[in-house]
Amino acid sequence: MERDDRYEVHGTAREKALENINKQLAEWGITMPPATAVLFDFGLGRFMEIGETEFWVANEPDLGYCAKFLFVFAGQTCPYHHHIVKHGTFFVLKGRVLMKYGSEERVMEQGDVLAIPPGVGHSFTGITNALLLEASMPSTLHDNFFADHEIGQNGMI
Repeated sequence: MERDDRYEVHGTAREKALENINKQLAEWGITMPPATAVLFDFGLGRFMEIGETEFWVANEPDLGYCAKFLFVFAGQTCPYHHHIVKHGTFFVLKGRVLMKYGSEERVMEQGDVLAIPPGVGHSFTGITNALLLEASMPSTLHDNFFADHEIGQNGMI
């Protein structure tokens, strides 16, 4: 996905968060792919409350697939949003998250899988530090519609 770094964490805040993420990953014995970690605060400036970190394995629009690891700290939320095109499946590798999707809520633990079709709103919050794998259709700009209209341009990134 072409990135718009207005929605990312920079500077010393980024370095400190990455240090803590890398420490947790090392404790779990997990090595991330050789990709730049993207720390999203969604332009709100409250990363530890509303944010997530993504490690991109692949995003292949021409081939129709995307794979990335998503890390959230305990108490950190990826905000409620939906996609018009993208279908995604989430697999919890480590930790626990509260997944909200549509009008449902579900605590997901290591080994749990959940598919989210296009148009279904979803968010997840770390109950503990957590690492998820997302396998999905390609991630593209302008297919991310957030309930919080302070994010992006009237809720769209």
